[in-house]
Amino acid sequence: MGLLDGLLGQVAGNVDVQNLAAKVGLTPEQVEQAVTALGQAHPQPGDTVQTAADQTGLPQDLLQQIVEHIGGEGALGKFAGLLEQQGGLGGLLGGLFGSKA
Repeated sequence: MGLLDGLLGQVAGNVDVQNLAAKVGLTPEQVEQAVTALGQAHPQPGDTVQTAADQTGLPQDLLQQIVEHIGGEGALGKFAGLLEQQGGLGGLLGGLFGSKA
């Protein structure tokens, strides 16, 4: 979670996975999945929240709450850019699990 917390911290100040999970009623693992899906969906055509909901199976209202907690669409766009700089999902998961992807 450290890498994801670091990326979130760069776009949303004092947001971390544990606190965000507690606020929206999800597990930290579900929040990681949701934030990653939102970051991947943001630059794609279509509705970001709907795309992430389709990918994760999480309700759109919870995903929208996560977007709001991290600072809205602008912060999500910054997160998506940082995610891309980390090599997308493969780079993020490599960082989360201590391996190079």
